This record gives sequence, C-alpha cells and structure tokens, in this order.
Amino acid sequence: MTKKQRRDAAGVRRRRDRRRQPRDERSVSCTTFNILAPIYKRMDSENCRESQYRAYWFSRNEKIIDRLLADRSSIICLQEVWLGNDELVDMYEKRLGDANYTLFKLARTNNRGDGLLTAVHKNYFHVLNYRELLFNDFGDRVAQLLHVESATSFLQNRGSSCVQQQSIIVNTHLLFPHDHSLSIVRLKQVYKILQYIEAYQEEHKLGPIPIILCGDWNGSKRGQVYKFLRSQGFVSSYDTAHQYSDSKEDAHKWVSHRNHRGNICGVDFIWLLNPDKCRKPLKTSWNEAVLGIIKYLLLQVAFLSEENAFALLKADNPGDNITYSSFYQALCQLGMVHPYRLSSEEIEDLWSEADRDGDGVIDYKEFQRCIWSPKCCGQEEDDSEYNIADGSVDTFEANDETFGFTVKEAVLFPPEVEKGMWPENYSLSDHAPLTVVFSPVRMPRSPRTPGTL
Repeated sequence: MTKKQRRDAAGVRRRRDRRRQPRDERSVSCTTFNILAPIYKRMDSENCRESQYRAYWFSRNEKIIDRLLADRSSIICLQEVWLGNDELVDMYEKRLGDANYTLFKLARTNNRGDGLLTAVHKNYFHVLNYRELLFNDFGDRVAQLLHVESATSFLQNRGSSCVQQQSIIVNTHLLFPHDHSLSIVRLKQVYKILQYIEAYQEEHKLGPIPIILCGDWNGSKRGQVYKFLRSQGFVSSYDTAHQYSDSKEDAHKWVSHRNHRGNICGVDFIWLLNPDKCRKPLKTSWNEAVLGIIKYLLLQVAFLSEENAFALLKADNPGDNITYSSFYQALCQLGMVHPYRLSSEEIEDLWSEADRDGDGVIDYKEFQRCIWSPKCCGQEEDDSEYNIADGSVDTFEANDETFGFTVKEAVLFPPEVEKGMWPENYSLSDHAPLTVVFSPVRMPRSPRTPGTL
C-alpha cells in the first residue's frame, strides 16, 4: 500500500469513527459556514439572483438551519447572511434562538446587504463581551469579536478547584482577491484583527487565553494571509486534525469553495492559537509579510529578475544602494501606497525592517536578505499538539499553567470536498461548512512580550 493509499484509508477510518463515537462531554465545537447570500447567488441568467425568488432562498436557508441544528455546534460563525432581509433574519433568530443560542449580527458597512452572524450555545459558553470591528476599507468588510467563558468547568487545577476557561472568538469574511493589487488589503484586514485582539487583551488585562479565528478567508494555503497567520503561531484546525503540513504537496488536499469563476479552492478556516508558546512581535510578522508581497509583485507580476528588481527599487540613484525616496517611489509604482493599503507610517516601519544596519540606505546584501530571500512568514517553532493522555502537561507548576485546546476532529461537508472534489449535486451554498471539535487541555503558560498576542 502506498503512502497516499494509507492516508486515504486512515481518513475513511476517521470519518467512520466520528459517526460511531460520542463526543467527550468536555469538548466544544465550532462551525464556520459562508451560506451564500441570495443577493449574490446567480441563477440561470447572469443578471438573475436567487433573492428574486422567495421560494428558492427560503427553502435553501431552511435546509442550512436544519443542518446547523443537527450538528449542534457550541459556536456557529456564518458569513454572507442576508441581513437586509427581515424575513430571513427572523428565520435564523427564531430557530437558533429556540435551540438555546444567543445571536450576534453585524452588517457590512455602506449597506451592502449581507454580513456576519455568530451564534453561541448557552449550554457551552457565556458571552462576557462582544465587540464589532469595521475595517472601513475597500470592500466594506467587518469582523466580530466575542470574549467567552465556558459555561461549565473543563478541568480542575492542581488545587482541585474548578476552572472556567475563557477564549476569544472572531468571525470574519475577508475581501475577495479580484486581482493581485488587493493582496495587501486582505493582509491588512487580518493585521487589523490581530491588532484589535492585542489591544483588547491589554485593555482587559487578560492573561494568555486561546484565540479562535473563524470565517471565509478568501485565500488558500499558498497565500500571504495563511503564511502571516502561521508566522504568528496560529494553526489551521482542519490541517492539524488531518495531519497535513504547509508543504506544496498538502496545499490542495481539500477544498471548501467553488467560486463564481468555477475554480475550487480551500478558503474556509478555523484558526487556533494556544497560549503555550512565545511568538515574534506582531509588527515584525506584518513587515515580513508585506516584504513578501513586494517580492511577489516584483517577481510574479512585473516578471523581474533579482538584478532588475534591485534596479527598479534603486531607480536613478547614484551608487549601488536603495534610498527611502526610491523605495517609496517603487511602492507607488507597484500600487501599494494608498490609504487602504500602506500608510506613510507603515512604509517607514517597513523601511526600518529592511534597513537592518540603520545607515539610511539598503545595499544589495540587505535587499537579498530582507526582500528577495527573506526568512519570513515561516513556522520555525514546534506546532505539535498536546495530548491529554500523554501526561506531559503535568510536569509544570500550577502557577505556570493555563488552559488551551487540542484539535480533536475536523469535518468538511459534503465528504467529497475532503478529497479535493466538488460534487455537482451539492446545493446548500458555494461553500462547504467546516466543523471542528476541540478538547480542553492544561498546558504551560507562555510569557507575554510587548507586541505579541
């Protein structure tokens, strides 16, 4: 049996075991699902939308709610909810409310018609705080932040006292990458989310707690958003559950979306950041990610060689150095200087990151090291999950411990998408719902440093 055959057989066994085994009562689950707003769902004609036919959108959303209630996730994060239609909103509020969920809605800015809906099951979590994040940029995107606490005690600490675990949950829907110029906008949306989380933790003097980011990220494992989140210590819950790596070979093992162009790709993620590891400062990861986009634009869009890319950044300056003025001019040419993209302050921070010796210019070696061949957006630390049964977490002192989650299982529906295929008879949405089951676990507390989550 080949390695691929063994992995496929293991996947079949996992799916079979999930159907047979009841969930641990301490486990919590989270579902993310872009339900395709009727105002965007194309019918037979390009100019015809499902929103024009009540019977169609009503029936489809009834089926969506049926599936959500059957899964009974602890937290449900929906995107592209048609918040501009009171009847549809009432349908979700009534049925999910009757099922003991607390609902939070957030419309996109500028009356775009759709938005986010997050539902929290009262049996599993109490909502301590709710915040709304408006990006106020191109695309009118938004995000929801919920600070939650477990409704029941997950574990006992060494003093035999009960502990109710707190977590931060985020629901968002990033801008669609209509062209390469929007890569920086999408990256900045994620940067704003992480900055907001960091500020919220500082404001409320929170110690390290798990952070779960859910949503439609409109980008695959090959993109800068994925690499940026990995550089900050987040793991893709689905890839963790299925033991997929960040390699090119594992980049297309699964899909979750067939877009309006007919392309299938994996864009729906539930990201997990546990509080057990030190991470690089957020601004450092951001600067490295932006430098990565600059290289992409120079190499893949402008089709420049290393020497010609350096020449573009250097412009007409005498000598063999890039000045700040020529660097700024080149970023303008690449379409990166804009209020929705890079501000002057962010460009100055970027320059400081590239000008490592602080002499006011970037020589060829600094260009190679920081822009052309940077070690950025990589995951250099060990991302192995703690196993509740292995006992390793019990070697730490109580005051150095905190609580996090292990990824117990992760499922995409319909099953074909887990094999990288899109079934023609699937009609709930143009996205597949992703559900992840987490188990609480005690783990060592990571020391906090300024500028880290």
